[in-house]
Amino acid sequence: TEKETFAKTFVELRNLLNNAYANYSNFKVSCILYTKDGRKFHGVNVENASFGATICAERSAIVNAISNGVKKGDFEKICIMNSSEKIATPCFICRQLIVEFFDKNSEIILMDMEGNTKTLTVSEMCPYPFDEEDL
Repeated sequence: TEKETFAKTFVELRNLLNNAYANYSNFKVSCILYTKDGRKFHGVNVENASFGATICAERSAIVNAISNGVKKGDFEKICIMNSSEKIATPCFICRQLIVEFFDKNSEIILMDMEGNTKTLTVSEMCPYPFDEEDL
């Protein structure tokens, strides 16, 4: 059922937070990316003393999927959890990568550690995207 799927995703995201390397901000993020053919890919944020070298969880999962043969158009949805007390949206670099690989109606499910969620489509989160139509 949908409730069981949510519960499994919640537990998996929460456990994945343990893999995040957030020694500088202490703001851990985990995500699970789902493809249209049922595969899933994990990502966590990996910080660096040189802050520009930090990798966000969303980008980590997208690059993981691409590295494993997933193509643009194969992405279904992405679920994201952070370690703070409130729901947070992806940074704008991650939003740009999401716009590149996900359909405009794909779901972005944002979650806090208590299980509260906010679901947006790519179009809702990025109403004015920069994409191939702008080139």
